[in-house]
Amino acid sequence: MGQKINPISLRMGVVKNWPARWLLKGNYGQFLEEDEAIRRVIKEKISQAGVSALEIERTSNNLRISIQAARPGFIIGRGGKGIEDLTKAIEKALRAVRARRKNTGKAPQLSVNVEELKRSQIAAPYVAQQIAWDLEKRFPFRRTMKKYLEQIMQNREVKGAKIFLSGRLDGNEIARREWLAKGSLPLQTLRADIDFGQATAFTSYGTVGIKVWIYKGEIFEEKPKEEMPAKREHRGGRREH
Repeated sequence: MGQKINPISLRMGVVKNWPARWLLKGNYGQFLEEDEAIRRVIKEKISQAGVSALEIERTSNNLRISIQAARPGFIIGRGGKGIEDLTKAIEKALRAVRARRKNTGKAPQLSVNVEELKRSQIAAPYVAQQIAWDLEKRFPFRRTMKKYLEQIMQNREVKGAKIFLSGRLDGNEIARREWLAKGSLPLQTLRADIDFGQATAFTSYGTVGIKVWIYKGEIFEEKPKEEMPAKREHRGGRREH
């Protein structure tokens, strides 16, 4: 029986920061439902922007959403219209959750920040989404896997990577699983900085699941062993054997 776990959730609180941070007490169910509504709206509205990270921070009066995307211009829009429409959609979803919960309190002030994913950075969720887009265009899956694996390994900070596909690959009648890996991938080492992402390709012959692991080295490097002190010379002269 396979023992599988999300490598990010395994390292949460150890070397990975929590994607949702609440400085509040109580109303756990409502906050959890609101966070899910925020993620659902962002996935529906700006999935084509290549979102690589999403963080939610809550205080007593503020709700801050930070989005890291490869195409921030797609989110912001012309003259900031895109970010305004996204903010209104999130506020509408939050009002619906509060109405179901019959919460008549004051709603927190919402702010949405968008950051650009730098070209030097490698993000597993964005790579998985790129693979999904290529598979939807009917690119051969083996060539696609090899192409993106080589692109990932060109980055200096990457020590290893793995790409996993499952489904009716290339339209075959029988679904199967294929994977391609290169370098090291210590999934059981908690200090290992492993980025994980998954996406779904909606093709004409069914859905294809994509998973990507990227190993970026260890966060807590082992300290080098101190050199042993040089042996003191014997003052009594050379010993004869």
